Amino acid sequence: MTAATLRLSAQALCKTFTLHVQGGVSIPVFNDLSFEAHAGRCVALAGPSGAGKSTLLRSLYGNYLPDSGHIRLWHRKDWVDLTQAQARTILEIRRETLGHVSQFLRAVPRVSALDVVAEPLLALGVDEESARRRAAELLARLNLPERLWNLAPATFSGGEQQRVNVARGFAPNYPILLLDEPTASLDAKNRRVVVDLIAEAKSHGAALVGIFHDQEVRDAVADDIFEVESYKEPVA
Repeated sequence: MTAATLRLSAQALCKTFTLHVQGGVSIPVFNDLSFEAHAGRCVALAGPSGAGKSTLLRSLYGNYLPDSGHIRLWHRKDWVDLTQAQARTILEIRRETLGHVSQFLRAVPRVSALDVVAEPLLALGVDEESARRRAAELLARLNLPERLWNLAPATFSGGEQQRVNVARGFAPNYPILLLDEPTASLDAKNRRVVVDLIAEAKSHGAALVGIFHDQEVRDAVADDIFEVESYKEPVA
């Protein structure tokens, strides 16, 4: 791996949550955390429950602001520090460079599954016919029955919603993609499809960072393992 392949770099990240409604109690999550993600590789975040893996992913996406440290990613042929970026720049990065498959689908009510998947492509300027064709292709690969494509996914089962979620995340071929348990709620057949989608994304040069509690999936997709350790009080 070389600097030329580097796509995302987290350096000396620290994060503590303060519970203002509980008297200002502070809950430290991680301290001095650093790692890198490179093009064509998948970094699997490992560690015990509560170590801060999901908090780290949300920080990488810009949902949480670390207390200190830097998150730099390659965007429009330049490095951008997500911890210093303005809101409009973060939205631009999410539209063009940084995708995120969360554990839960958050969709606008009454919008069809096909349109949910096509929406990020339309935001990139892809014509409607091509965007909907790509959406249909992914939904078919993920074995979502065609009779559901024009229905709003709010009424779907958890597994069906997750397939829509995965399809939406992989539709635009983002250069950097964050995955928070993408195979949760999926059966073995669809887990294999997700493994294939990750392999294809890597072959196209994407850098991926993910949480995979399914050991078989993690073994199949991970090129690098980053251990997120539970917070320890600094030694005086």
